[in-house]
Amino acid sequence: MADVFTSLCAFPLTPLADDVLDESALAALVARAVAGGADSLGVLGSTGVYPYLNRDERRAALDAAVGAAGGVPVVAGVGALRTRDVLQYADDAQSAGAAGLLVAPVSYHRLGEEEVYRLFADLDSAASVPIVLYDNPTTTGFTFSEALYARVAELPRVGSVKIPPPPAGTVANRAAAVRRILPSGVSLGISGDWVAAEALVSGADAWYSVLGGLFPERAKAITDAAAAGDRDKALALSEALEPMWALFRKHGSLRVVATAAEVLGLVKQSSLPRPLLGLDETSRADVEAALLQCGLEG
Repeated sequence: MADVFTSLCAFPLTPLADDVLDESALAALVARAVAGGADSLGVLGSTGVYPYLNRDERRAALDAAVGAAGGVPVVAGVGALRTRDVLQYADDAQSAGAAGLLVAPVSYHRLGEEEVYRLFADLDSAASVPIVLYDNPTTTGFTFSEALYARVAELPRVGSVKIPPPPAGTVANRAAAVRRILPSGVSLGISGDWVAAEALVSGADAWYSVLGGLFPERAKAITDAAAAGDRDKALALSEALEPMWALFRKHGSLRVVATAAEVLGLVKQSSLPRPLLGLDETSRADVEAALLQCGLEG
């Protein structure tokens, strides 16, 4: 199962136009990521604004993405407040041809560890494709303990654990610590693009990449260097993207990458679902400058 969850998993936007799903733009972004060397696609993740989409919109997005992926595996986000809805979205994703399911413990009322475990156990029992545990405490308000990682990872369908970016200076130790507690058939994936190179050269198997959804060649070069054991090259390639990483840390990667896609003409203006707003004019100019500095003009 872990083979689906290795190397570069590129997460494209789910763009909207006039607050309506833009399926053709999504298909073009998926095709761009595939052409740029993405090993898999993460559709309807946080970059794919899944919490803002209803069931019909999610299914339409998946159909567009799977159709454009040309056989490259698509991992579908199925997170929702209720287990019932997670299972419905999982059924839809599997029938659309998704090769994997990505789920974070979405909540309004804060969840406990047993509630989160049972969410994954219920999905594991119902799923026919492998599952990614998505730990995203910034948005969910829930932080997995290492014990819960290990417990969920023992479920038969769980193929990967996607961890959030550790604090600066702790990436290698954190990656090694989580790697040690996971079963051998479960991959370790990293979020937080600015720490991905360090995590990959420290034992992570997969990069769940926001940048890869828009600039796959640059992200793929980093994963390839890490896979080849060239630590210095992987870190240098990542360092060259620091102007973008700085904006990701300041504004959040979603708003920055949406603005970048708009600047490049890959999606229409106001591509985020309301009430989300894009960056203001000053910050938009910062994105344009960072694209130039990093050589990401097209």
